[in-house]
Amino acid sequence: MGLELVIFIAAILFGIFLYWRESNGNGLYRFVNKMVNSKALQMKPENKKGFVYKQAFLPRLVFVATVFLLIGLIFQFLTPFKIFGSYNGISAFASIVFGTLIGTYLANFVLKSGKVIEEKSDSLGDIMEDAVEKGKDFIEDLKAKDTDTIEENEAIEEPPKTQEKSARERLKDKGLL
Repeated sequence: MGLELVIFIAAILFGIFLYWRESNGNGLYRFVNKMVNSKALQMKPENKKGFVYKQAFLPRLVFVATVFLLIGLIFQFLTPFKIFGSYNGISAFASIVFGTLIGTYLANFVLKSGKVIEEKSDSLGDIMEDAVEKGKDFIEDLKAKDTDTIEENEAIEEPPKTQEKSARERLKDKGLL
């Protein structure tokens, strides 16, 4: 279990690195796109899509699983390590694939939040100043309302109540007691 956890964490870090690397440039994806597609179907120069960058879940899963499957098969047949010969190898393979996917989505979240913070950094200061001002106004209104209610309570005097019959006396009058 300890080795699988280390593999999983390393795969998450690899997924973050893979996503970040593709967000900076997608040369390999462009090359494959030129080799596979005709001139009319090739991607536009301003398109930044990559193997994992700006991809939906299924193409991303297929790419990551295929890459690690090919690496695993190379290890299986060219080295004495038999990765797919035991449960531990298959479990490590699954940990690597899903760890890499989680890493790509984590990197996507971090990159998008960084862009949003950059775009709104100027307006964040204004928002905070407005919130502080509204808070001060709200506190001043509360203080003003407290003094107003105290003055109203002093001004309102209750009229003296007239003597009414008690419940016992009313029951006696009806003859129930």
